[in-house]
Amino acid sequence: MKRAAAVIAALGAASLLVACGEKPQTNAEGVKLDAAPWSGTANGTQKEGGGTAFTAPGWKVGDKASWQEELKTRAQNGQNEYTRTQ
Repeated sequence: MKRAAAVIAALGAASLLVACGEKPQTNAEGVKLDAAPWSGTANGTQKEGGGTAFTAPGWKVGDKASWQEELKTRAQNGQNEYTRTQ
């Protein structure tokens, strides 16, 4: 009985020590963007002058104000559960 308790205690201590060996997952350099988010993509596959098939209709490539307006619209219409249920 004492041996089983000692084995359980040893396994518990070992499992606690395993968590101490994990390295922190931080990005010391911060977020690096290769281009502004509203600059679009290099290929011009969409009729509005660039973008991809996943580009929202009405968004103008390279226009920061249009990008911000599209984000506001998406947040209000697509991610607001209150407006989606009405």
